[in-house]
Amino acid sequence: MKKAAFFSLLILLPPRTNAIAQEKATNNPAGAQREAMLVTVDWLDDHLGDPSLVLLQIGEKKDYESGHISGAQFLEYTSISTPHGQGLMLELPPVEQLVSVFEKLGVSNRSRIILYFGTNWVTPTTRAYWTLDYLGLGDRTSILNGGLVAWQAKHHPVSTETKQPTKGSITPAPRKEIVADAAWVSSHLNQPAVTIIDARTHEFYSGSQSDGNPRSGHIPGASNLSYLQVIDQDNNKFKSADALKDLFRTAGLKPGNLMVSYCHIGQRATVLYFTAKMLGYDAKMYDGSWEDWSHRKDLPIVTGDSPTQQ
Repeated sequence: MKKAAFFSLLILLPPRTNAIAQEKATNNPAGAQREAMLVTVDWLDDHLGDPSLVLLQIGEKKDYESGHISGAQFLEYTSISTPHGQGLMLELPPVEQLVSVFEKLGVSNRSRIILYFGTNWVTPTTRAYWTLDYLGLGDRTSILNGGLVAWQAKHHPVSTETKQPTKGSITPAPRKEIVADAAWVSSHLNQPAVTIIDARTHEFYSGSQSDGNPRSGHIPGASNLSYLQVIDQDNNKFKSADALKDLFRTAGLKPGNLMVSYCHIGQRATVLYFTAKMLGYDAKMYDGSWEDWSHRKDLPIVTGDSPTQQ
């Protein structure tokens, strides 16, 4: 499969205080974090009229135009990444570009941002979350669990009306600590407190199938937890907290460890980033991912089923 055709498929398929989580006292911090980052249809229905709410749909523009949650704006996914031909396929653009995009959609420093996907665009939605987290707005951003399909399944109406939002005002506070590059990953291989997880499906992790990049396999020491295992494939909802904890435990993530995820181009890995953060882990995402690592022939790779098997 040619590289361009393969990657076109990807789109389809200081301590910090979490301000939203603090809104509800709880004896279960992980539960509060999940509630803060992942909202239900019932929650959104109750808060749809909140003046601070900014609702953003990610997906195909035609799907948005055919029916969206009332008040939602359309987030053009390509507007929050570097254009093709300028470096890697899905790198973060300059902060000024991101600020401009989100301000035009009505986002401000105090906005309560809810992201949702129109069909099966789960991974672009978690990438949008990671991008907002990078800007310093992650504590005010959540994802609607199950997206538009879950909304409609409860017989809530959709709208074809669009309104020009009032321009927002964002003071960015870039969180460079959540972005890993090749140099950082290379210098943290085999570090006991760092768990590197490959979010690709097993055939790409093992190297038995090429994704069109110069080399196949995985980063030495990386375990494999496909993004597909995190999402219930029947309804595109995140699995239960207990199930997710078991998945990460099996992948070698220990309490107190830093989780670093990567994938093909830095999209599917954001599912693991979002999930690990939701479970209370510190997390980074390698933005260049395998596309970047495989092109750097000075960097080691491993093939096979084991993290370190040659």
